[in-house]
Amino acid sequence: MSKTKGRVTLPSEGDFLEETKEMMERWGADALRDSDGTKLPEEVKALDATVYTTYFVARGHNEFAEEHKEECQQLYLMSRRVTAVEETVKIPFMEGYFQQQVVPDYLHDPGRWWEVMDRTTGKALAPEDWEVDRKQDVVQIKHALPFHEYTVSFLVFAVWDPTQMYNHITNDWGDKPHEIPFDVRQPASGAYAREYLVQWLKDNPRTDVVRFTTFFYHFTLVFNDKAREKFVDWFGYGATVSVKALEEFEQEYGYRLRPEDIVDNGYYHSTFRVPTRQYRDYMDFIQRFVAKKAGELVALVHEAGREAMMFLGDNWIGTEPYGKYFPEIGLDAVVGSVGGGATLRLISDIPGVRYTEGRFLPYFFPDTFHEGNDPCVEAKENWLCARRALMRKPLDRIGYGGYLSLAYQFPKFVDYIEQVTDEFREIVDKIGGSRPYCGLKVAVLNCWGRLRAWQAFMVAHALWYKQTYSYFGVLEALSGMAVDVVFLSFDDIREGGIPKDVDVILNAGAAGTAFSGGQEWLDEKIVTAVRRFVWQGGGFVGIGEPSEAHFGGRSFQLADVLGVDKELGFGLSTDKYFTAEREHHFLKEDRTEAFDFGEGVKNIYALSEDTEIVEYSDGEVHASAHPYGKGRGVYLAGLPFSHENTRLLLRSLYYSARKEDQMKRWHADNPLCEVHGYPETGKYAVINNSKQAQSTLVYDGTGQSCMMRLEGSQIVWERNH
Repeated sequence: MSKTKGRVTLPSEGDFLEETKEMMERWGADALRDSDGTKLPEEVKALDATVYTTYFVARGHNEFAEEHKEECQQLYLMSRRVTAVEETVKIPFMEGYFQQQVVPDYLHDPGRWWEVMDRTTGKALAPEDWEVDRKQDVVQIKHALPFHEYTVSFLVFAVWDPTQMYNHITNDWGDKPHEIPFDVRQPASGAYAREYLVQWLKDNPRTDVVRFTTFFYHFTLVFNDKAREKFVDWFGYGATVSVKALEEFEQEYGYRLRPEDIVDNGYYHSTFRVPTRQYRDYMDFIQRFVAKKAGELVALVHEAGREAMMFLGDNWIGTEPYGKYFPEIGLDAVVGSVGGGATLRLISDIPGVRYTEGRFLPYFFPDTFHEGNDPCVEAKENWLCARRALMRKPLDRIGYGGYLSLAYQFPKFVDYIEQVTDEFREIVDKIGGSRPYCGLKVAVLNCWGRLRAWQAFMVAHALWYKQTYSYFGVLEALSGMAVDVVFLSFDDIREGGIPKDVDVILNAGAAGTAFSGGQEWLDEKIVTAVRRFVWQGGGFVGIGEPSEAHFGGRSFQLADVLGVDKELGFGLSTDKYFTAEREHHFLKEDRTEAFDFGEGVKNIYALSEDTEIVEYSDGEVHASAHPYGKGRGVYLAGLPFSHENTRLLLRSLYYSARKEDQMKRWHADNPLCEVHGYPETGKYAVINNSKQAQSTLVYDGTGQSCMMRLEGSQIVWERNH
């Protein structure tokens, strides 16, 4: 049985009362919840526990939705590209889309709201140059230019919520009705959402916490004709579009959005794209609307004497927990899925709520809990990655989701989670709300800034996790590091400069993306501000393709700071003489493995003998440092997440700020271990981030050090003497 109790939420379901009681004892749970596809029976709700009830604002109300199909949510989609070989071109624009999810909008005039693009010229065709065959879902272009590419940007109605669709297919729900999402911006839907909640609160007196999943608009998730994901952007605003929204935007902003402002050449303004002014305006427009409408529903929950919790997922678009309108919603809590350290910090750092909760993995679904599989493998990996971040900023609660009856069939898993829940409560109690020691303040610089704090490439595809010089590895490393992390946008620098308390600026990502900055680096105000910052004693760490925007004979606009640049092929006639690798260097110390830059960036070369080359192989630089005035620049070609690379990043940050002599205040020399100090309480924790026993030299914050041995995954709490 659990040694302690509280701070844990357990899923339950029908015909599982006695087992639920047992699991509550085993895991020390004090709250119960339903999940998508389950309902809590009255006898479970009557147990001594806080009851969460999942509440869908804009889905799961099919009787209403069927009667108001004109108020279904909408999206702009782009057809496949078709190359003209004669003047008449037919484009079957629904080809490749799943027609159980989306259907064309013929209620609103396609000539006004759709757009046919000549992708070869980048220009839109006049509406009179094309027509729609509504029976065949085909657009015919009348006067096409041969061998030009054409696409159709068209409006659809969403007739199946994509999360319910995914769960439906994964769990083989058969003939269970498809949940139709409706748009609360529309008059009947807006009134219904409010009226239904009022009655629902009366009908569910045993619900203590209304768990909004989430509010109105789903992140962009579109399936192909094989019912597989075609496009997914966890940050995408595509499903917020409607004719009414576009009309109201024009009234407020004084200009009209084009379909192309949403479709964006088929990129749909994914989070990788440097956002345009029009897209920023539209995001702000949606965020204000969502905050206002969500706030009205939260007020109803509070009037009924209940708490309001938001799930950070599914229909979360517009809530933006680090946005300026989020406090207006008035939520009590936020819960989200924890995939590792970065996603834990995404949740635990959210300001303006009374408590935060993380839903840990694995989800209790049959894709993981099936014969022959060991769910402990994923659970252990998930816990060890997230625990580093917990030591910096703990969640208030943790929980799990899915079918408890499935998890119950795996005794070893049940035993392991019993250990996890006890350890979680110990961490929260020991830290006691005190601020951990931070040796540096690091500003992560990108186009999004605070709005996307701790938010990386949250997509279902593995590609960008494999592009390991990307932002993901950096955030995961930082999430449990003993540094203070803030997120800075280029607009922040333009408007207010670089905050005086920042020690290091970090810029990471692929060239041209919103994360590295792309064309933002062509603004001389940005470049000179960062150069001045480093010259006066700050640090700059660039990973992947930092400051890349080819101009003025440079690929990296901060090549002078970094001491390296990227060969694009234009300078191949110029010899590169500087290739000598330093045998000993601060960045190399305490490494136990060879450097791992992942796929990394190719063709990086040193600019002068002042560049301190830390790793050189295959004719290119992968790690280096460079003095610049009183500060330094550090370059890394890639940073896939690992404990060795976390240590490399830590050393890079201290070295760039010329504070390397301060790194070992609370510190473990073994990269698989970390030390977290809490000066306010006089406590510190030494944690083993590996599953194997480790020995390490531990520095306790007072200048003293000692050898310590930790068992696999062990935490040792000590007090400064």
